[in-house]
Amino acid sequence: MAQIEEHEAADHTNMVCVPVKQGRVEKSVEYALWNSRFVVMVAVVASLLTAFAIFYITMIDVFYTISHLAHYHQLDDAGRADLKALTVAHAVSSVDGFLLGAIMLIFSLGLYELFISKIDLAKGNNTSKILIINSLDDLKDKLAKVILMILVVMFFEQAIFLKPTGPLELLYYALAIMLVALALFLSHKAYKH
Repeated sequence: MAQIEEHEAADHTNMVCVPVKQGRVEKSVEYALWNSRFVVMVAVVASLLTAFAIFYITMIDVFYTISHLAHYHQLDDAGRADLKALTVAHAVSSVDGFLLGAIMLIFSLGLYELFISKIDLAKGNNTSKILIINSLDDLKDKLAKVILMILVVMFFEQAIFLKPTGPLELLYYALAIMLVALALFLSHKAYKH
């Protein structure tokens, strides 16, 4: 009985899968399905153009912010304080803009690598690891990092103009800062593992 079972097991391991010939219709359908991935190029190009547009807009904003500082030395103390606060807010806003442009660039590169082809230049170059995408989860994690940084910058931008007037408002302000710091700490710990 044991010999029969061994013989049957040996027959199953020695089975050779004979490839079944595909019909012309099946080949055509598979060819069309496989090449339909190129529709992702629309999103790749659109994301890339959006990244360039955001970089351009932010660059122009930075130029105008700097140009407004030309008469900074001629202002009185109150005028300098107001211009300084506005300049800091614009600087934070420009960081936000550049980060958003970076998100669009990472998204564009990630879609291309996931659906079209690996970028050979990225592998041979000593570029940042953030631009090399190996899976959809990898793309999601990298985008999440940058989005978290944008949210932190947006919080900072709003927090600049907050002037706590009482102890309870000051406590809320401190708690908000602590929660942002905790979120950064936890995200850093999560990405290290």
